[in-house]
Amino acid sequence: MRSDAADGPSVPDVGVLAFVPDRWEIPWQLRHQVLTRLARYFHVVWVTPPTPWRDQLRSWRAHGPTAERSAGADRPGFTVFRPPVWLPAIGRPARLEAWADETRLRQARRLLETRGCTRIVAYLWRPAFASVLDRLPHDVSCYHIDDEYSFSDVEGAVDPAEARLIGRVDEVFIHSPALLEKKGHLNPSTTFVPNGVDFQAFATPTGEPSDLAVVPHPRIGYVGRIKRQLDLQLVRTLAERHPDWSFVMVGPVEHVAEIGPAMATLSRLPNVYLLGPRPVEQLPAYTQHLDVCTLWYQVNGYTKFIYPLKLHEYLASGRPVVSSPIDSLRAFDEVVRLARTPEEWSTALTDSLNETASSPDLVDRRQRTAREHDWSRPVSTIAKALTRRLARRIGPGSLGSAAQNRVEYRVAVP
Repeated sequence: MRSDAADGPSVPDVGVLAFVPDRWEIPWQLRHQVLTRLARYFHVVWVTPPTPWRDQLRSWRAHGPTAERSAGADRPGFTVFRPPVWLPAIGRPARLEAWADETRLRQARRLLETRGCTRIVAYLWRPAFASVLDRLPHDVSCYHIDDEYSFSDVEGAVDPAEARLIGRVDEVFIHSPALLEKKGHLNPSTTFVPNGVDFQAFATPTGEPSDLAVVPHPRIGYVGRIKRQLDLQLVRTLAERHPDWSFVMVGPVEHVAEIGPAMATLSRLPNVYLLGPRPVEQLPAYTQHLDVCTLWYQVNGYTKFIYPLKLHEYLASGRPVVSSPIDSLRAFDEVVRLARTPEEWSTALTDSLNETASSPDLVDRRQRTAREHDWSRPVSTIAKALTRRLARRIGPGSLGSAAQNRVEYRVAVP
């Protein structure tokens, strides 16, 4: 995949400490996409959560000391911070945990200071990191909402702890229209930042993967995390109804305890192909060599708030797309076919397999929509918002117009 930080940060005296819920090595999420590209503007540190000490001890007993890897993190301006093994998540006593937390924060901040950063942005990706605001000296704080963190199938009120965090930070970034409607009013400095796509990677023709080449056409595919929010019963129904179609799923399986039986049933169907996870740089090839791309989500109180990361990746490939009618996709009904029942899905997929669905005009329409959502746009929106906030906070002189101009120039001249 192309790096957007090819020549280093344009405002190198500003550093971002990103507090994320995952280790770097998990399959790429929105935060991977945003933070690696934000390094085009500022130095960015991905702050890996500490491992609970019991888990760390079990790992040592089972495997011994293991070398940490950061595949894909080697890009200018971007660093992965890993807490040292002697600073795990302790839990109790509270005083010792507070000391360990503050020590980890100092070490992460020092990574930026050694790179010449004199201004620090605390970038929070979950409500659980709210304590950072009290323990980490920083100039600007922001909170990125990329999901409904209750993860409940039934919609509920905003969690009071999250509401307090939203009201406290300097900037809030929200990625889906429904989340913006639900939480955007809690902080006047809230910006809608839709999902994006590495357009060049997904639109540039790529060779067919060998494991996909043996799968017969037509291929009805899904490329992404396989999780409980997917309507796996729908997939089974369609696969049994259309034995002459190949149903392909590419991605890691999550929530195994909940969806394991359904996945086992699918794996026994002769026309279902579960290809497993693939590195992020290989995903365009799988997407491009499907006949129809699908988003078969359940429609409930959780999926109301999602904005699928793979939507614009599908569109950038030019392939026809069929989806459940979740809220965020209704705005794309000119380039995405929406279906609710198995009968509607059968009709939509049949129509999408017709040659006219892949006409040059329709392919161009999908790709033009995706191009408008290239990652350069939402990430530049974030960079400009942070730069403006820093300029107001610091006042004229120290950062001010010079840094703003550098960010504006970097946006205008990618």
